[in-house]
Amino acid sequence: MVGADLHESSSSSSFGFSILNRRRDQVHSVESTHEATVQETELEAFQRKVSERFQDLSDADSNDLLSIPWILKLLDSFICCQEEFRIIVFNNKGQLSTPPMDKLISDFFDRSVKALDVCNAIRDGIEQIRQWQKQLEIILCALDKQRSIGEGQFRRAKKALVDLAIGMLDEKESNSALAHRNRSFGHSYMQREQRSVGHFRSLSWSVSRTWSAAKQLQAIGSNLVAPRANEVISTNGLNVAVYTMNYVLLFVMWALVAAIPCQDRGLHTVVRQYFRAIPILSLHERILEQSKKRDRRNACGLLKEIHEIEKCERNMNELTDSITFPLSEEKENEVRQRVQDLGVVYEAIKEGLDPLERQVREVFHRIVRGRAEGLNSIGRANSR
Repeated sequence: MVGADLHESSSSSSFGFSILNRRRDQVHSVESTHEATVQETELEAFQRKVSERFQDLSDADSNDLLSIPWILKLLDSFICCQEEFRIIVFNNKGQLSTPPMDKLISDFFDRSVKALDVCNAIRDGIEQIRQWQKQLEIILCALDKQRSIGEGQFRRAKKALVDLAIGMLDEKESNSALAHRNRSFGHSYMQREQRSVGHFRSLSWSVSRTWSAAKQLQAIGSNLVAPRANEVISTNGLNVAVYTMNYVLLFVMWALVAAIPCQDRGLHTVVRQYFRAIPILSLHERILEQSKKRDRRNACGLLKEIHEIEKCERNMNELTDSITFPLSEEKENEVRQRVQDLGVVYEAIKEGLDPLERQVREVFHRIVRGRAEGLNSIGRANSR
C-alpha cells in the first residue's frame, strides 16, 4: 500500500517540479521568456529547498525520529521555508492580488491563523512535560547517589513516582487545566499585531478546554487540493508554491501534535492523501507506525523523551514493589542503576525543553509576521 502511494506520488515528489517544467516548456512568447525564467527559477529553487530539507529529516534513523533535537530541526526547516515563502509573496504581490491567486493566498493566511492555536496547545504540552520533569527531579534528589538510601528518602521517591504516573495517565485533564490558565506566546506581541492585521480573537490566550487538535488539523487541511496542470500554467506556477507552503504547514503542525501532549490528538483523523510528496509521505508513515506500536499506542505523546520517561517510571515502580528494608547491597546497586537511567532522561528533558519552547514561540511569531507582511504587501498592490 505504501509502495503504491509512493509510486502514485512520484510526479509530485519534488512538490511540483515536473509541473513547473511542463509549464516552462509551454512558454513560447519571446517577450515573456526572461520574466518567466526569473520567476520560475525562484519558484523551483523554493520547491527544491523544501524537498531537500524534508528529505534530510526523513533520513533520520528510528532513534532520532521524534526526539527533541529532531523536532527542533523540523521547526528550523519550517522557519526557513516560511522565510523563503515570505520573499516569494513580496516579489509576486501584484499577481497574488488578482484571481485566482488572491483566493489561494487568502486561504493560506486563514490556515496560518489556525496553526497559531496549535502552537499554543503545544506550548501547554511542553508545560505539562515540565511538571513531569519536577517529579523526576524529586526522585533524583531523594535517591541521590551521595546518600545512603533510607526508608524516608524511599517513601519520598515513591510518592513522586506515583504522582508522575498519575500525571501521565491524567494528561488529557491536566492539559485542559493548563489551557485554561496559561498565557499564549506574547500577549503584548499579539496586541501589537492586531492593530495592523485585525483581530485574532481566540489567540490571546491558550486554547480552551473544548479545543481539539484533531479538528484543528482537519480545518488546516480542509480543501487543500494539489494544483492542476492548467492552473499551474495560468498562474506561472505560483499556485504550486502556495500549495507547497500549505502542505508544509499542515505536516509540521501534525508532527507537533503527534509528538507533544495536547487535547484530542487524533492522529489517524488526518487524511493521508494530504501528504503526497515522498519525503513527507515517508515521515508521515514512519510516525504513524510509531503510534501503532504496543508500548506507544496509548501514549500521551510520541516524543522520544516522553517514551523514555514512561519506561523509567515503569521500571522504577516494578523495582520499588520488591524493595524491603534494610536494603541488600545487590538491591541498592539495582536502585542506583535505575536512578542513573532516570537521570539521563531528566538531563535530556532539562536541556531540551527550553530550546523547544523558544523554537515553537519563534514559529508562532514568524507565522504572525509573515501573515501581517503578506496582507500589507498585497493590500498596497491593490491600492495602486
